[in-house]
Amino acid sequence: MAIRTFGTNAVDWEERVDLDRLRTERLSRLKTHLEASELGALLTFDFANIRYMTSTHIGTWAMDKLIRFAVLPRGGEPVIWDFGSAARHHQLYNPWLDGTERARAGISTLRGAFHPDAGIAADVATKVATVLREHGLADAPVGVDLVEMPVLAALQAEGLTIVDGQQVFLEARRIKTRDEISLLAQACAMVDAAYEELYEFLRPGVRENECVGLVSKVLYDLGSEYVEGVNAISGERCAPHPHVYSDRLLRPGDPAFFDILHSHLGYRTCYYRCFAVGSASPQMRDAYVRCREYMDRAIALVKPGATTADIVSVWPRAEEFGFPDEMAAFALQYGHGVGLSIWEKPVFSRLVSLDHPEVLEEGMVFALETYWPAGDGYSAARIEEEVVVTADGCELITKFPAEELLIAGRRYFAAGGPLKTVRHAQSHLNTSNGAAQ
Repeated sequence: MAIRTFGTNAVDWEERVDLDRLRTERLSRLKTHLEASELGALLTFDFANIRYMTSTHIGTWAMDKLIRFAVLPRGGEPVIWDFGSAARHHQLYNPWLDGTERARAGISTLRGAFHPDAGIAADVATKVATVLREHGLADAPVGVDLVEMPVLAALQAEGLTIVDGQQVFLEARRIKTRDEISLLAQACAMVDAAYEELYEFLRPGVRENECVGLVSKVLYDLGSEYVEGVNAISGERCAPHPHVYSDRLLRPGDPAFFDILHSHLGYRTCYYRCFAVGSASPQMRDAYVRCREYMDRAIALVKPGATTADIVSVWPRAEEFGFPDEMAAFALQYGHGVGLSIWEKPVFSRLVSLDHPEVLEEGMVFALETYWPAGDGYSAARIEEEVVVTADGCELITKFPAEELLIAGRRYFAAGGPLKTVRHAQSHLNTSNGAAQ
């Protein structure tokens, strides 16, 4: 199976991502999983679930505000209540929502910013309950993903039985459609380009935050919808891994690893790459080789029918790389589904997967992450690959080279005379034998 990376424009001479098909197939999957559950309806306040259900989007500024909500009644079609003029926009430009019929004005409590006596929570509950009564579902359980306590109390005061609905959403999103896979591959292609620019930029004297700015500009210039985060870690900050960038200056010989998370039409990336700046110590080279070996062993096992337990069994125990238990080492040797959010099903971790394995299926897309601290006490290697499970194995959609530890910036060496420099584009390390090229 070859994962196609199309251009992002619509054209008449090539079949590319079909957005109408994307909307239809996502909603169909969600309806199928709702029908297979014991729920009468799904109620969502989660940004990604709302998009999956209704194919609406009002800007990333709204992601953490819990102001929008949508309901999918069993046997019916989704209804969304949205913020101010956003609802009017849906009525005009989202024909799959039937105009004013299923795109309505409504707002939740702004995470408590409205005065508690304003009746906003009760209004949310009344709106939802009215739709459920119209479908004869007022007595059936309602599955909710996220909910504020006042809204939960108001829903219960309406006589609704509220239960966990997040598992139904995540089960529906677990297998990706062909168009979702294409969008995920396009998102990774944009990060490939960002890493190319970053590799050219890295050198002693630049700051971690400058790297974040460069990557963000490249992605937005390429049409990214949202740069969720750029994790930039260098030097002595690599072990332990802090998961947040700083204003540290890169220095000669530093290890540096980055995680680039962004959204292309809603579809995320989670994509680590690791470099050495100017040169790499023997300890750093060794750490990278080991980190890559754990990655390659895991990828070799990915195919339909394998389990998350199979994958994590080839990764080291927490105690082997300096942590007291799997909780303390969580997310260092790790895997997770990628889609409209960066941590979806399935999850790969020795914390849970050995006792609760999940079976891999064709159409899953997930990221595998490995980490290994170097023997010098501060360097570390970090690699991540995103894979699509195919009929007979898997295919990587993260393409920027990671088989070897790349040397970025100027590289200093003596060649029968004074120190000379060569540009990083000519230099790398062959980690199979540690030889400088």
